[in-house]
Amino acid sequence: MNEYNEEQLEAIVAVRDCLEGFSPGLRATLIRRAGNYLTFRQDVDAFLACHFSGVCTLTCYEDRRSACCNREGIITFFADVAINVLISQPKEIDRLIEALNLQNLGTKCVYLGNEGCLWKVKPIVCEMFLCKYARGKVFDNSPAILNEWRKLRRREKRYTWPNRPVLFDELERYFMERGCGSSLMYCHNSPGLLRMKAQWKTKSTGFKAY
Repeated sequence: MNEYNEEQLEAIVAVRDCLEGFSPGLRATLIRRAGNYLTFRQDVDAFLACHFSGVCTLTCYEDRRSACCNREGIITFFADVAINVLISQPKEIDRLIEALNLQNLGTKCVYLGNEGCLWKVKPIVCEMFLCKYARGKVFDNSPAILNEWRKLRRREKRYTWPNRPVLFDELERYFMERGCGSSLMYCHNSPGLLRMKAQWKTKSTGFKAY
């Protein structure tokens, strides 16, 4: 197993094992906490289905012009894993683990199955990626659609960009407090994101973090 698959597998198994000790009520509380984010993801899905489904099907799967779904090309946040495992059925999680345990000799992402992505809620980086060709095809002649996309990108940062309290940072901390660790916890181990968090804390408290 390569390093990428191993890192992904460790995160999925860690979240699954941690959640197994949660009561149904606690799991439901976590799902409710992620409710606004899941609504946002539904809005993105609807936007992409309306404006990009035809373009992306041709570009990615027929002509293979796009870098979308490239092998080992995705960045996965720990919160991506936590949310996906939280709302997935055991058999859906098993399919992810099975895919990671297989040797991937192709050029596409290990999670890309015959019917599309194996994730129930795919990683946010994948969801928000639009290749240059697809962007030009849809946005160049439609400023209104481009403006709608920009609004979705701004909404994305409310959950992922830790220049304020955000869900992705909160979920990492929540699982860390319960003994769950992962190299995918970028909000707690990425130098750039840690600096960003320190800056907003300085602004909110008036004291410089050392």
